[in-house]
Amino acid sequence: MIATEESIAVMENTHGPVEQLRAKVRQLWDELSPAERAVCQFLVSAPPEQILFASAQELGAATGTSNATVVRTMQRLGFGGLPGLKRVLAAEFTSAVAPDVRLKQRISHVGQDLSGIWERVFDEARERIDHCRRLFDAEAFKKAVELLVNAPGVLVFGTGASDPAARHLALKLGRRGHRARATSATGFALADDLLALGHGDVLVIFQPGRRLKEITVLIDRAHAVGAGIVLISDELGGEFADRVDAALAAPHTPTGITGEPLTGIIVADALLLALDSLDQTRSVEHSHQLSALREQLLGPRFR
Repeated sequence: MIATEESIAVMENTHGPVEQLRAKVRQLWDELSPAERAVCQFLVSAPPEQILFASAQELGAATGTSNATVVRTMQRLGFGGLPGLKRVLAAEFTSAVAPDVRLKQRISHVGQDLSGIWERVFDEARERIDHCRRLFDAEAFKKAVELLVNAPGVLVFGTGASDPAARHLALKLGRRGHRARATSATGFALADDLLALGHGDVLVIFQPGRRLKEITVLIDRAHAVGAGIVLISDELGGEFADRVDAALAAPHTPTGITGEPLTGIIVADALLLALDSLDQTRSVEHSHQLSALREQLLGPRFR
């Protein structure tokens, strides 16, 4: 049964994310197609955790529509896609529900169907990657590449779940002849890494899902010494958008089903390929040197 504008108005209250969702639905109700209204009716009536752990395909089946309709509806409502809505819902859900309780709910929702578990992980990974692609900012990406290709040094920061993406980028930059180092240090220990940041260098920050004082200190230090700043963030820069040179989107997992570094590593790979295209000679030469060193270490059979 599809809701009327009046029934949605009764549910409207603009204090929390669910209430904000209902307000958006009410605002756009007259512009929505019947299929989009069916999706919205389900969204405003289902428990938030049900939406949080559902795939676009499951929501399409539940509303008698399709996964494409679900994604299109999310875009019409201003969330960019299903992961965008999940991120808004997850912000309140994770702050109000203890981690062990969230884990139990996730396990309960997934069940014990091993084939279903396999599909669910790939579904969320695909949704996050598609969402990341839709959030692409061509100007920000171009600026980030220009900064990195000319930088005398690169400091990559990522801590907690963001650490693998930071180390991946720093390692691959080094293999292409760029002087890069990664740090996951926080608190007192981070000062040593900041001390080496110099004029013309680039600071790349993989912003974790929680707020850290270190991010502010990192950006302040980069401004003080004249270093460029690239922020890879779940929120397209969020509160730091006006303080960085380029902000690239890397949506985090709203459920914990897939690893947080997934989209960050993909964004890093895009930056690396762009650098290869702009400075092919350096990338190829250092790849040759790397192979030669490996052969010396491992013997001719390595090749």
